[in-house]
Amino acid sequence: MQPSNYVKREIIVYTDYVCPFCLLAEKLLRDVVAGKPVKITWRPFELRPFPVPTLEVEDEYLPAIWQRAVYPMAEKLGIDIKLPTISPQPRTDKAFEAFAFAEQAGLGDEFSMATLSAFFQKNQDIGDIDVLLTIADDIGLERQALKRALETNEFTQAHQRALRRANLEDKISVVPTIIIGEARYDGVASKEWIEAALDNLLV
Repeated sequence: MQPSNYVKREIIVYTDYVCPFCLLAEKLLRDVVAGKPVKITWRPFELRPFPVPTLEVEDEYLPAIWQRAVYPMAEKLGIDIKLPTISPQPRTDKAFEAFAFAEQAGLGDEFSMATLSAFFQKNQDIGDIDVLLTIADDIGLERQALKRALETNEFTQAHQRALRRANLEDKISVVPTIIIGEARYDGVASKEWIEAALDNLLV
């Protein structure tokens, strides 16, 4: 039986599906929480909401940051990851609406991991509705139900509420942002930081 305060024992991770550091941080988190009574809760934060232009692979910034920071960290963590060739990078509003649909079905975690993998490990355009439907299909969601939800903008307001919470309540400015109890880390936290924050949470 789960303890009565189980719901409080969670790690909140603000993420954007086009941020490679979110995939790297997730690997660290899962290694640390394995076997512990902790739930990882995803929350959306769009780095470049419309009409802000998304990044292009042809610009110097993306290849430079990947060579300097992403690839070295991925190698250290043993994660297969590559800079997607999709340019400009996709917007993630529809992906997060699909996440809200998945969350309602109890598969938000699975959808988020599959979406990060689709973009950074399979070079798939996660701004494409058909790609999102295939991801949903692969994790056991009802493809046609999600298609209808996305076409009718059923979860648009839920996503916008989540973004307002990120901006106004939690003051998110970077992803990943990891919140464990009273502790907060903007960026990819170290294993030691995660362990210490979890120790405090699980007291």
